[in-house]
Formats: sequence, structure tokens, C-alpha cells
Amino acid sequence: MHEQWIQPDWPVSPNVRAVITTRTGGVSTGPYGVPPEMREGMNIGLSTADVAANVQVNRTRLRAYLPAEPRWLNQVHSASVVDATRIVDDGTNQADASFTDVANVVCTVLIADCMPVLFADTAGQCVGIAHAGWRGLAAGIIQATAQAIQRRVDRAGSELLAYLGPAIGPRHFEVGAEVLDAMRKCLPKAESAFIALGDGKYRADLFALGRLALGAAGVTRVHGGQDCTFSDARRFYSFRRDRITGRHAALIWRV
Repeated sequence: MHEQWIQPDWPVSPNVRAVITTRTGGVSTGPYGVPPEMREGMNIGLSTADVAANVQVNRTRLRAYLPAEPRWLNQVHSASVVDATRIVDDGTNQADASFTDVANVVCTVLIADCMPVLFADTAGQCVGIAHAGWRGLAAGIIQATAQAIQRRVDRAGSELLAYLGPAIGPRHFEVGAEVLDAMRKCLPKAESAFIALGDGKYRADLFALGRLALGAAGVTRVHGGQDCTFSDARRFYSFRRDRITGRHAALIWRV
């Protein structure tokens, strides 16, 4: 595993594995490379304008650390959650979260400011992952993923844990009133995650909103939520900061 990739620090079962790539460890260059040299970037996103062959090399390097090929999603900022065992690699899997209770099936999302939310129950029976930008949060993607996993967990006393991965931080995520309005409709106390800037603008805290959504789903053991993609250009890609940029992968599986 590359030393700069993130291995979540959370008290999960020993049979749960997870990793989140950073900007380092690949072969991408230019806006997809690592500042200041702008090379050796670990862009995982095939939908970017990066050289496709470089992205494939990066994906091959990532695959070397995994038990199987990642189950890629066509992410559409929805509340759609799928069983990862049913994902096929034909570009038709329009969803923003997946889960599995089968060993060595790798649930995966791509991110570049949106928040990856990793899930596992304390007994290690089921894992999942969600891609949660503000639209996905407003649609209920976190609650939907938690509910899908809870339905698969059958051991009494097993509790669901969550980990909030790197996302644009609250000091840099400026949004309009429509975002606050959308959150008010779906989350109690949503206003607590916003700071008014005037002229109908706000700063929004994705991590706080994620915790509110998790609380609404009955998930109270929440970890992570400190890495800002926008403020650390050497370590993370950020669409809001750079527009032309790469994508990280967040992955979770059982062994």
C-alpha cells in the first residue's frame, strides 16, 4: 500500500479492509500530477481528460493491493444503492452507493470534493460505501446505504460504524440558498451546518451534514471527517479548486 494513501482509523472487525487513494502513487501528469512537479499523479477517473492509458496504469497499480477488481459505479448524485455483487462492468450501474456481505467484493466510489462515507458493522458481516455530495445528501444517500446494510446484518448486538473520508472542508465549500433549502427538507437541524456569508451565500459543512444524516439513520459511531480536499493541493484532487482535476478512489471490502 502506498504510504500516502489513507487507511481509515476506526474500530472495525479485523476482517474489514478499506483504503482511500490520494494524489500520489501513479503516472498521471499535468493537472492530474502532484504539485509542484505535476507528475506521478494517481488519477483513477476515466471520465476525466487525462490520458486514458495513464489512468489504466493507475488502476492497475491500485488493483495490485485489492483481492478483486473494484465494482465501479456510474455516479449520478442519487439515492440509489446497489448490491455490489450485482454490478457489471458495462457502464450501466447508475448508483451512488453499494454494499456487500460477500468476501472479497470491493465496494468503490470515486471522489474529488464529494464525501465518501464508509460503512461496516462491528461484527464484520456487511460493508458498504456511499458517494455523498450535497445533492446525494439531500436525496438521502447516506440513510439509504445505512438501511441497506442494516437489513443484511443479522447478528444481535452488531452495531453500524461509519467513516467520513476526504471532502471539501467547511471553510471552502461556498453554496447558495438552494443548498440550505434542500438540506432543511431532509435533515433536522440542518442550519447548524451552515454559516451565512450574506447575499444569499453560505459556507456548508459536508462533514457535519454527513453526521446529521447518519444520526437520522441511527448511526452514532462516526469517525474521520477531518481531511479537506480543497486546502491540500499536494495531497488531494479538488474539482471546486481546480475544475480540471483527477479523481480518488475510496474502497471497502471483507476478507
